[in-house]
Amino acid sequence: MEPRKVGVEEELLLVDPEDGRALAVSSTVLGRAVVPGQQPGGEGLCGEFTRQQIETNTRPCTSLEELGSELRRWRRTAAQAAQFSGAQVAALATCPLPVAPSVTPNARYWAIIDKFGSVADQQLTCACHVHVEVGSDEEGVAVLDRIGGWLPTLLALSGNSPFWKGQDTGYASFRSRLQQRWPCAGPTEPFGSAENYHATVQTMIESGVLLDEAMIYFNARLSHNYPTVEVRVADVCLHSDDAVLVAGLTRALVETAARAWRQDQPPTPMRVELLRLAGWRSARSGLDGSLIGADGQPAPARCVVRALIEHVTPALEDFGEVAAVQDLTDTVFGRGNGSALQRAVWRRGGSLAEVVAAAAIHSVSA
Repeated sequence: MEPRKVGVEEELLLVDPEDGRALAVSSTVLGRAVVPGQQPGGEGLCGEFTRQQIETNTRPCTSLEELGSELRRWRRTAAQAAQFSGAQVAALATCPLPVAPSVTPNARYWAIIDKFGSVADQQLTCACHVHVEVGSDEEGVAVLDRIGGWLPTLLALSGNSPFWKGQDTGYASFRSRLQQRWPCAGPTEPFGSAENYHATVQTMIESGVLLDEAMIYFNARLSHNYPTVEVRVADVCLHSDDAVLVAGLTRALVETAARAWRQDQPPTPMRVELLRLAGWRSARSGLDGSLIGADGQPAPARCVVRALIEHVTPALEDFGEVAAVQDLTDTVFGRGNGSALQRAVWRRGGSLAEVVAAAAIHSVSA
């Protein structure tokens, strides 16, 4: 069968090659990035909420091999443009060193700062957003209602933000904890229908708290730009291969959920309170220790990841991706995720500047 198309957005940090500080040079970097045929709003490079970030966007891909090539291509393109501007890119979900975020000049961003205060003006985090095509909003909402219990496992695989403001937070993904400060972020209860989903979003906007639909920061949502489900739970991954793994599992989750919906299998959702606990557990320990599985029960991380793979194996078999996903999973458990590498550099006596330098190397390596 023809797999659903999948695309990835990655937010990357712009850093000083000498001391690892975040640099507010995104406009200069974007000016240096000459990308033939790039279309606004499509694949390519663009700015983000702060001037210390840049975002890459792959085109919709059919195979994981193609997606991996796309991710590496855009990371290299961003790195080359950053180099011309006296900077480096680092796939870090938070800046290890203290930083004063500089908001990108944009009327909407300024309005967000004005409304949300320190929650917004301290916002400098980098995520990985995976888009998977769906045939309709009804199918998309059916998917959202069936994948929530598995999303914390994706967070654990991607954990890449142990440091914040010069300190070890004790978390594998502190970015996800910072994200929870927004009133529109986190897990959701089942919606039941596209009508109910859109009514909920509209009510949230009419409350006067949110500026617009783009501020719906659910762990997973219907994209307001594309005919996709957008899964937003993951940290930006240090290694591009880990981003491929997260995307491959996400696409298989979407396909598995859509099949269950077509077969009239009802969702078996977890309560949102337990989903919050599961998200916290994944953020805290990453792949070390226990996670909370989609059944709501704690188990060693390897067991929970294995359960996820087993859950989506029929879809992976149809896509011809069982071996690729298993190899990528073995790799991340063998070397650790991004948070493990950052801490390994730090514990060897390296400074946080050396952590950033090592991350910049790994971010663009093949």
